[in-house]
Amino acid sequence: MARIVLGLGTSHSPQLSTPPEVWPVHAARDKQSDDLFAIDGNPLTYDQLLKMAAPSIQAELTAEKWQQRYDACQRAIAKEAEIVESVMPDVLIVVGDDQQEVIRDDNVPAMLIYWGKTIPHVPESLIPALHSARWAYGEKEKEYPVASDLGRHLIEFLMGRSFDVAQSQFIRAGQGMGHAFSFVYRRILNNLPIPTVPIMLNTYYPPNQPSAARCYELGKALRQAVDEWNSDARVAIIASGGLSHFVLDEDLDRKIIGAMRKKDEKQLTSLPSERLKSGTSEIRNWIVTAGATEHLKMNLIDYAPCYRSAAGTGVGMAFASWS
Repeated sequence: MARIVLGLGTSHSPQLSTPPEVWPVHAARDKQSDDLFAIDGNPLTYDQLLKMAAPSIQAELTAEKWQQRYDACQRAIAKEAEIVESVMPDVLIVVGDDQQEVIRDDNVPAMLIYWGKTIPHVPESLIPALHSARWAYGEKEKEYPVASDLGRHLIEFLMGRSFDVAQSQFIRAGQGMGHAFSFVYRRILNNLPIPTVPIMLNTYYPPNQPSAARCYELGKALRQAVDEWNSDARVAIIASGGLSHFVLDEDLDRKIIGAMRKKDEKQLTSLPSERLKSGTSEIRNWIVTAGATEHLKMNLIDYAPCYRSAAGTGVGMAFASWS
C-alpha cells in the first residue's frame, strides 16, 4: 500500500531569491500595485496602506534586518532540500497555483491535475520577475518526469468522491510550468529525478476559487487516494506559495501556522475567503497539504516576516515539514 510519508510547505516568492539590496525594487513596484487588500478583502492603494501601517514596521526596514531575514530564509530552504534528500520519496505531489502561466482566461478550473509523461520548464514562461531571481526557477529549458500513473489514479479517485477535478496531459508549445512548480524543482529538489504530480489550484482568480473548507477536504481525499493506490510507493506532498503577501499580515500567518501545528481543522476550514486575496490566497495550498498530512506531525522550520516597505508590504515567508 502506498502512503504519504512526508509533507512540506515553502514560500516561493521572487523576493526569496533576490539579495536584500534588491528588495527596494520590489517595494517600488508595490507602490503601483493593484494587489493590495485590507483584511476585509477591500482593495487599498499604497498610500492608504501607508497611512494605516504600524510605526514598528520601520525597524524591519534596515539593511541589517533584511540580511537577517534573507539568511534565515536561505537556511530554511536548504533544510527542506536536506529533508527531501534524506527521505527520498518515490513520488512528490506538488500543490501550487498557476498565475496565467499555463492556465489562461479561456478556461480556468478550480483545481487541475496534470498527468502528462513529463512537464516542461521554459524560462520565458516565468512571471515577470527581477532578473536576479530567475536562477531560482531555472534558466534552461528542461523536461521533468511526472508520475502519470498516480496522477490518473488521483483523478479517478477524486471524481468518485464528488470532486469535479479538471485534468490535462498537455501544455501548449512554448509554455512551461508555472513558477510555483519550477521553484520546487530548482530550490527544493535540487534537480533530484523524483517524479511529481502537479496539482494546480485556482487560488488567485475569482469567481471560482475553492474555499478553505474545500481545500482541506481535497487534502484529506488525496491522502485516501494515495492509501488506496495499488503501489508500495512512498509519497511526499508539498505546498508551494504563501503565506501572506503582498500586504504582510503576521497575525494571520501565525494563526494559520498555529492551527496547522495543532491540527485545528475547524480554524483552518473557517478561514473566510476575504482573507485570501492576492498572494495570500496561496495559503490554500498549505491547507490542502495540512489536510493530506493529518497523520503526521508538523514541524515549523522557520517563519520570517520579510517587510520591504514602510506601508507593510512584503511576504510572510514560511517553511515547514510534516513527518
